[in-house]
Amino acid sequence: MSHRRTVLIVEDDEEMRNLLEDELREARYDVVAATSAVEALERMGRSTVDVLVTDNMMPGMKGRELLAEVRARDPEIPVVIITGFGSVEAAVDAMRGGAFHYVTKPFRMDDLLSTVSDALRERSLWRELASRIEARHEGGSRIIGESPAMQRVLELVMRSAGADTPVLLVGESGTGKELLARALHANGPRAGGGFVAINCSAIPETLLESQLFGHRRGAFTDAREDQRGLFQVAHRGTLFLDEIGDMPLALQAKLLRVVQEKEVHPLGAPAPEPVDVRIVAATHRNLETLVGEGRFRQDLYYRLNVIVIRIPPLRERLEDLVPLVAHFLEKHGARLGRERVTLTLEALEALRRYGWPGNVRELENAIERALVLGTTARIGIGDLPPAVRLRSAGEVPPERPLSLADVEREHILRTLRAAGGNRAAAARLLAVDRKTLYRKLKQYRPR
Repeated sequence: MSHRRTVLIVEDDEEMRNLLEDELREARYDVVAATSAVEALERMGRSTVDVLVTDNMMPGMKGRELLAEVRARDPEIPVVIITGFGSVEAAVDAMRGGAFHYVTKPFRMDDLLSTVSDALRERSLWRELASRIEARHEGGSRIIGESPAMQRVLELVMRSAGADTPVLLVGESGTGKELLARALHANGPRAGGGFVAINCSAIPETLLESQLFGHRRGAFTDAREDQRGLFQVAHRGTLFLDEIGDMPLALQAKLLRVVQEKEVHPLGAPAPEPVDVRIVAATHRNLETLVGEGRFRQDLYYRLNVIVIRIPPLRERLEDLVPLVAHFLEKHGARLGRERVTLTLEALEALRRYGWPGNVRELENAIERALVLGTTARIGIGDLPPAVRLRSAGEVPPERPLSLADVEREHILRTLRAAGGNRAAAARLLAVDRKTLYRKLKQYRPR
């Protein structure tokens, strides 16, 4: 049997209070009623409250002031403000102060019930995010992957960690290949040695050889002193070769020799030097295709292709979206002084509908941006990057500058969302009459 949720009603008008009690009880909620904000705070101290519905204009403490008190006591409780039509601006201000939403009198009871239902769903989301953050604190740092696809990846990583066999990580950019390489290192016998990473596509060919294998003083014009290569630095540890598919062919031959002979020959050195290194390579490219095109050595491919771990893109493991969001909210929220921030159901749905071409890295950037630019305790869809908002709605981001009509359309739609879909309230906020707003909405309706 599911747990019944408790709604606290704060309304000084007896007739309205009785109506709300009857409708909410009929909707299978437990209801607690109060005639004033002071009484509501007292009842909160004696009862568990899941949602608070309060009138805005009441004798004594107003709904906006009650909101502030509730937020200070328990920011988890969603607050719905009931306001008269003439006080829409005050209600929007209350939302900035942390209210879940507002309804304007006169309102349809179905609208209020729908708002209460959404508030409970969002509270459940808040609790899920909070519990995941707490679990990460208790369990320590770990790779986030609850989906079956990532569980298979993590199982393969753990099974491969204890060997010295080369591992090839294959996945799109931003899927977390370096995190998995570090997990291979940390859970294997070389954990006490160094983990050294290099991006083979980020260093010019003329410098990459020296970076990998080292050089002796005088080996070339700028070689003023001996330099150890990364193979030597990673001795008895792990060397992570990121974007191995971009390594030049000439260096691939030298890398193959190191893998086979377990020794490096620094530039200008009289003889090779032994190295003991486990190699983990990663690429977003199809190495088999590169081999067929003559751009990657087949013998090196077979040496690196002993254990292949394919990392699924984020769009194929959306079960991991909420735990990843929780992690990034905590990680960047603590740094930016924005702890205990959650996100709206609308924003979460936008994240779920988006394709994430930049994968986990793009999601992290989106959450960090929302924390920086957002002004409330709830990240809304308007706080997300434009690409997420537009593509999640099935639109394509414009490649040209926005026209005046585009700007007007976006402003009208955002105001309508802020007004909870109430067209009369949106018209008031936009300072236009309702006929003008209806004409604009018809004009901008997708064809």
